[in-house]
Formats: sequence, structure tokens, C-alpha cells
Amino acid sequence: MLAIQMLGITKAFPGILANDNVCFEVEEGEIHALLGENGAGKSTLMSILFGLYEPDSGAITIRGREVKIRSPNDAAALKIGMVHQHFKLVHNFTAAENIVLGIEPRTKWGTIDIASAEKRTAELSDRYNLAVDPKAQIEGMTVGMQQRVEILKILYRDADILIFDEPTAVLRPQEIDELLGIFRRLKGEGKTIVFITHKLKEIKAVSDRCTVLRRGKYAGTLGVEAADERELAERMVGRAVHFHIEKKPCNPGEVILKIENLTVAAGKASPAVQSLSLDVRAGEVVGIAGVDGNGQSELVAAVAGLLPASAGRIFLKGQDISKDSIRTRNSKGIGLVPEDRHKHGLVLQFRVDENLILKTFWKKPFSGFFGFLKFPVITAYAERLIDQFDIRAGRGPATLAVSMSGGNQQKIIIAREIELSSELLIVSQPTRGLDAGAVEYIHRRILEERDQGKAILLISFELDEIINLCDRIAAVSKGSIVGIVSGETADERSIGAMMGGLTSNG
Repeated sequence: MLAIQMLGITKAFPGILANDNVCFEVEEGEIHALLGENGAGKSTLMSILFGLYEPDSGAITIRGREVKIRSPNDAAALKIGMVHQHFKLVHNFTAAENIVLGIEPRTKWGTIDIASAEKRTAELSDRYNLAVDPKAQIEGMTVGMQQRVEILKILYRDADILIFDEPTAVLRPQEIDELLGIFRRLKGEGKTIVFITHKLKEIKAVSDRCTVLRRGKYAGTLGVEAADERELAERMVGRAVHFHIEKKPCNPGEVILKIENLTVAAGKASPAVQSLSLDVRAGEVVGIAGVDGNGQSELVAAVAGLLPASAGRIFLKGQDISKDSIRTRNSKGIGLVPEDRHKHGLVLQFRVDENLILKTFWKKPFSGFFGFLKFPVITAYAERLIDQFDIRAGRGPATLAVSMSGGNQQKIIIAREIELSSELLIVSQPTRGLDAGAVEYIHRRILEERDQGKAILLISFELDEIINLCDRIAAVSKGSIVGIVSGETADERSIGAMMGGLTSNG
């Protein structure tokens, strides 16, 4: 029996046709992956199923009955729940308070029965082995634990069709494995799961079938067991995708970035970065490999000027920049692609052209007499970068960043920072949440910048990305470098051992 049948779904927004006569069918009790490039219309299709949008045309059938889903309340009545890519949680509320928000249990006096909410949360958490403390505040939780709270929210509402939008995009490898285990348990309970992802390994690991969207259109459904990752990627982007990028031999030049005995406290009991020393030369990619939470974020923030150094010094081409402001470091040729594109990379309510000049709007050629902006110059600049970096913006430079897919938002940041970084480009989690085609493109751009003589510092939790791109790899554990190995001879086993605290010499 089909749990979901969506026929001829069409949805248009100003300047873009998000879904073009799409058909989508999911069988009862299966795990079904929805695959496609960034901007292919996957999130729009699932938002229609959840009632966030109404389709311009088409029909939806749930468990054999045609329905109209005009709001999330309609979806909830049909036992459909959705975990969004960017969580919808109140950070100063507890887990239980978030889970019951909007349908709070009441005492006989009409007050919120928080004890009942906490009891029910604990029961669901134990049943599905989610290990969520009902009384814990959201702001003190890891991202992975927050996601578990989101799962409990829809289970509390008795949903049996569960939609997950890019559920692993911000998770660590261990958390990803735990989430896939949760998927299997939910399937065992008879739940139907639809999840949007770009990670082909996850599709192979847990899905029964996969539906592919390409440029807003249905591009086929196939059984996952019989398909390999290369076929899935080719279906997604409509061409062959190269998972391994061929790179020229490294020809390093002068030292561009030199870090000497850097310590960063970052308000923690023990320093996040401890006496770390590293150099990055022109024409090379140096990677930082480590489990999340071992000082990578603080290291990047200190080099970019976002956090002060407690001790040690940072040099750019021999000049001490340890006390320089962020703007001064930018003007000296440092670019930063941050790990969280929404929090630190973009102003989501700004247009594409405005985001592209965020760090340079105040100087020529974008600013003239008395600081007035030169809009024709800005528009021409944005049009050039949109074309050069293949940024898919329905209304061109005037497109709001918030309306764009995650991959195209990332391309805005990559374009801006590559243009800005004449000397050093710091790239943190550059391909998080991106499809195989976008990953291939960004990898190629990073290597092109390296071949043009730029120094690249790359931070990634994806070991295959680190090994594929880097000329040297520094493994970090507890805020210190455990060892540095050549990218040519590195393998996941040896790097993984160093990430666990073993030194490079055993």
C-alpha cells in the first residue's frame, strides 16, 4: 500500500519553477530517500507535503485517500511530521517544553502540566532509545541531541510518516551513525520515513528506494540495493561525477600563515586550543582533521580575528597580525568560509549582490563620495560572480539569500571569499549539506586557488575530503596537533588514530 502519492505537483515562486509536474510515491513502512542537486525542489516538495506551501496544481493521496494539506495542522491530523534542516526549537526552553509546544497537556485547573509532559517525553525517549533528558535546556545541547528533540516532537504528535530534511548536514560522523540506527528502529516500529540527503553513502546504508529530482522535475525512482553511488550521482546531476579530483603536484612557496604556540581559552575551563604551532605556504592546502569539538572552530576564529588569542602569535607573510581587527585582516588578504553559513556567512534577508560585497562595500569601486554606494557597479560585479561560480539565483543579483538553496548560498560565500582572499583562504566545512555536483565544483575551485599560489587552510570532518584535497594534513586532539602527515601517503586509518590522540610515530 502507498503511504504517500503525489501526482503532477507544480509549484512556482517569483523567477523560479521549483517543482514541475513532479510525481512521488512512497510505500508504507519503507525508508525512502529524496535525492537531487541543491535547488532541485526537494525541500519545496516536502514542504508541500507538510503543509507549509500549497501546490499550484497536482494531487496528494495519503494512505489511499486524496487530501488537501493547507497547513502543518492538516499534516499533523494526517499523522505527518517533519524535522527541518534548521531546527525549530526555543533555546531557553527545556526539551519537554519544546516537545509539547502548541499542544501542552493541562491540569484540571487549566495550567500546563509540565510533569505529565516530562513523563511522556521520558517514555518516548526510552522507547526509541533517544537518551533525551526532558529537563535539559536546548541551549546546552549538542546539535545531535537537539535533532533528537525534534524527532521526539513529531513522535509525541503520533506521526507515522516522518520527513527529515537534510538530517545529517550538521552532524558528526558518530551522530550520523546513531541517527541511521534511529531510522532503522523507527522503520521497525512501522513508521514510514522520507529523508532528503546529498550523502550517497547514507542512501546506500539505510534506504529501500530513492527518488531523484533534477532541476525541479522527476528524474526516476530506483531500488537502492541495485544502484551504486556513481549511478546515483549521475542521475542527480545529469552527467558523470568525479569523486576523486586529480590535482597537480604541490609546489609550495613562501610561508603565508605562521601560527606560533597559539592558545585560545574561548571562555572554557581548559583552553580550546593549546600551544598549537602550524604554518601554511603559498600554493598548498593544509588540512585540519579532528573530531568535532577539539579546537578547530576556535583555531579558525582566532586566525580570522573572531576570538582573541590567550597566548601565542599569528603571522601573515611575516607580519604579526595577532592584535589586528577583523577588517584589517580582511584587507590584508584573508578570506574565511565559515562552518555555519547562516550564522556567520550570510545576511539571509539581504540580496545576493549585497551579500557579495558585505566585506568590501565601504571601499572602491563599490563606494564613492561620502560613502554612497555605486549600485550599477555592484550589480555588474554580482552578475560576473553569479556567472563565474554558477550561482542559481532566480532573480539574479536581486534574489534574497533566504529564498535560495543551501548549495547556492554556499556558492555566494565561496565567491565572495575567493575574491577577497589574495593571500590566505580559510575554508571550514566547505561542502556541508551540498550535492555531489556542488562538492565536485567547490573542490575544483579550492585546488584552482591553490594552483594560482594561494595558501589554503581547510577544516573538515569528512576524512575523504581532507585526503582528496590536502597536501599536508594536521590531526588535532584536545586542541593540540598530534601529528602532521603528507596528503600523498595519508590514509583514513592512520589519521583516525591520530584524531584519537595517538602520535604520528605510533
